Amino acid sequence: MTQIKIYHYERCSTCRKAIKYLEANKISYEALPIVEKPPTKAELKVALKDFGGELKKLFNTSGLVYREMKLSQKIKTMEEKEAIDLLNENGKLVKRPFILTEEGTLLGFKEAEWDKVFKK
Repeated sequence: MTQIKIYHYERCSTCRKAIKYLEANKISYEALPIVEKPPTKAELKVALKDFGGELKKLFNTSGLVYREMKLSQKIKTMEEKEAIDLLNENGKLVKRPFILTEEGTLLGFKEAEWDKVFKK
C-alpha cells in the first residue's frame, strides 16, 4: 500500500486516535493540518463519489462552525459545487479525520472500518 494522506486537527481526540492507529500498524502516512490546508476540491469530489453523493457525510455536523452557519437546514437544498467550495474554504467544516487511500476515502475513525481497509 502506498502512503496515505490524513487531514487532521491536532486538538481533535478522534484524529489523535486515528494517527495512533496508523503508527501502531506501521502504516506510512502524510499528515496535513485540515484547518490550514483543507482537502482540495478534487479530493472532496472523490470523497463525495465514494460516499454515494451524500453531501452531509463530508461535513463535521457536530462542529461549531456547522451549527453557527445553520447548515443542517441549508444542506438539504445545497448544490454540490456550493458544498465543495464551502468545505474547501473552511477545514473546520470537513468531517475529520479525512483519509485518502488507494481503496477510497475514510471519514472519521471507526477501528473496525479501518481494519477492513488496512488489515486485508
